[in-house]
Amino acid sequence: MAATPLAPSARAVRTVAFVDGVRTPFGKAGDKGIYANTRADDLVVKVIRELLRRHPELPPERVDDVAIAATTQTGDQGLTIGRTAALLAGLPKSVPGFAIDRMCAGAMTAVTSVAGGIGFGAYDIAIAGGVEHMGRHPMGEGVDPNPRIVADKLVDPTALVMGQTAENVHDRFPAITKQRTDEYAAQSQERYADAVKAGKIGPELVPVAIRNPELGWGLATEDEPPRPGTTVEQLAKLKTPFRPHGRVTAGNAAGLNDGATGAILADEDTARELGLPVGMRLVGYSFAGVEPEVMGIGPVPATEKLLARTGLSIEDIGLFEINEAFAVQVLAFLDHFGLDATSERVNPWGGAIACGHPLASSGVRLMTQLSRQFAEHPEVRYGLTTMCIGIGMGGSVLWENPNYDGSDK
Repeated sequence: MAATPLAPSARAVRTVAFVDGVRTPFGKAGDKGIYANTRADDLVVKVIRELLRRHPELPPERVDDVAIAATTQTGDQGLTIGRTAALLAGLPKSVPGFAIDRMCAGAMTAVTSVAGGIGFGAYDIAIAGGVEHMGRHPMGEGVDPNPRIVADKLVDPTALVMGQTAENVHDRFPAITKQRTDEYAAQSQERYADAVKAGKIGPELVPVAIRNPELGWGLATEDEPPRPGTTVEQLAKLKTPFRPHGRVTAGNAAGLNDGATGAILADEDTARELGLPVGMRLVGYSFAGVEPEVMGIGPVPATEKLLARTGLSIEDIGLFEINEAFAVQVLAFLDHFGLDATSERVNPWGGAIACGHPLASSGVRLMTQLSRQFAEHPEVRYGLTTMCIGIGMGGSVLWENPNYDGSDK
């Protein structure tokens, strides 16, 4: 007699573990950047190989899927990059793969997508990450927006230029002055530099062989964008390219960057069975839409939705990793929730203003850093990774610290 299948509501949801994450050093986009002569897919291959190298206890054939995000899915970032990168990295041909695009939240969505599969029982183990080679593929390359988007006034034309959306956020929240954003940017640079000196940033980086036509072969071992020693006085003198007498500059925003990230996600029981570490447990995630003209406020409703669904409050979150696409966007989030921008709970190792933001890759950078911070802070139970997303969205993912000792109570 055939067994009666379980109704979907009767299936137990499994616990999803963030096992480990790595990334390439981030480079400056352009002809003089460290990855000017490096393919985007080769950056992904390097990340996947490093994850497998660091975890020999994971049989490659046990990987159930590979999800890789890219915002500009063309050229060496196209052709279903999750599948092609998996093949190039040496995973068995039986391991499938796919590509994802949710602009800046690509890698974040890669993680939540495979996490859903793990929780439901479709996967035991998956690799998720993202890549963006903005030097080879600038944002918007080859796109053809439907003219009705603007003609029918679905969005304001400024919605299609991220820097202008940041200026719009300044307009909406006049209390967020240029002085405040410059102060936040200088803090990000300082915290990042301190984290590098202390060895907190570095262990997750994968060295990448690079080629310069004039200098020959070399090795990228550290992030290229940071500007240590940046002062508020220096930032105050920078031009405002998106608006005359504006407030958004190259100093209080993330740059144009190249880089790749990757992570192993697993059912926690499977991870324990194989001897894989458990860096974090997934609690929940939410995405939300906002007016595209002020896309920077996206993390606010995404986080509110997530907290409502999980029954937690902002006070329950002990660590925040907020993507620093623009300083004004981070400050809008912090002001809304009454958080102190100088608190060690918020981006304690600096952020994208210092290290860079290769669009679709950044979500896993946030998660990797949070996982490493959890290991240092057993008194913290919950942490949040959150980011704004182009065309008016926000994404937030809530994590639990497996090292939590209850000492905060």
